Amino acid sequence: MILKSTLHFTSPSSESTQSVGEAIGQFATEGDVICLYGDLGAGKTTLTQGLARGLGCDSRVTSPTFTLVQEHAGRMRLYHLDCYRLDGPEDLEPLGADDWLGREGICVIEWPERVLAALPSDRLDVALDDTSPCREIEIRGIGPRGRQLARSVGKKLGLNLQEEIPR
Repeated sequence: MILKSTLHFTSPSSESTQSVGEAIGQFATEGDVICLYGDLGAGKTTLTQGLARGLGCDSRVTSPTFTLVQEHAGRMRLYHLDCYRLDGPEDLEPLGADDWLGREGICVIEWPERVLAALPSDRLDVALDDTSPCREIEIRGIGPRGRQLARSVGKKLGLNLQEEIPR
């Protein structure tokens, strides 16, 4: 049984990072959870802007650092959550996370490590590292749906998929 499917992408520009997000948005389906990992300025919101474009969202996507959650209309709802200011998973409940996390629309979560215990195990994790001249992006599909989404995005971007098999 395969646990994870992983893609690696080197992005030389913001436009290129947005194209990765757009591919994710094109293949996302209702209930998908996409977790974005990376330091401040790594490109999490830039990737989300492309994802919103892939979902057909017309509204301007900015970081929800101070509002915590932003909602955008497209072919499906996009819930963009920034957990940087949250203390733990219990802080999700007052935000109404039970209504949309893994159910309605697509949920993109920045700083997911702050609330990891409340997140579904079937998801797409995207790690962004902006420490080299180019941004390094690792896309990891976890669980059946996460792996399916990673495979679709990999095909669209022409990337080789690495699948991990438990020993």
